[in-house]
Amino acid sequence: MTLDLVIRVDGVDWDDPAAVALRSAMTAEMRLRYADRFATRPQVEADTVVYTAVAFAEGRLPVGHAALRRLGPDLELKRMYVAPSHRGTGVAAALLTAVEAAAVRLGAPRIILQTGDRQPDAVRLYVKTGYTRIPIFPPYEAMTFSNCFQKVLPSSYRALA
Repeated sequence: MTLDLVIRVDGVDWDDPAAVALRSAMTAEMRLRYADRFATRPQVEADTVVYTAVAFAEGRLPVGHAALRRLGPDLELKRMYVAPSHRGTGVAAALLTAVEAAAVRLGAPRIILQTGDRQPDAVRLYVKTGYTRIPIFPPYEAMTFSNCFQKVLPSSYRALA
């Protein structure tokens, strides 16, 4: 990949074909990575999703996905995924920027998220971009290998949204 890759992030519907395909790819990868730990994961209810983003590179090639769902007063980052071919190219950072801007527009006090212990690149990204660790939150309590994070959104940003 070149360092001057142009990445565009679009808000899309949850059932957008590119979003569905990227979530399917993520599910397949996570099944392999965590096959010895669990058969199923908590599912995302589509009616709780308030924002879905797809990152595109090289024209219209879908290379990344992220979504926000309501979880109490907060928004939870769900299904953050970058295609292996585009990892390390800025796609994840572009998705986080888009998700955080959407969360501000939606008036959320913070974004929370859960990721597993076999995803050290994800953990590094979240820490690098200002997310801080929090205790495991529902519905992930049974997943003791979880890493949970939050990013408090400044109230001044929410006031401007």
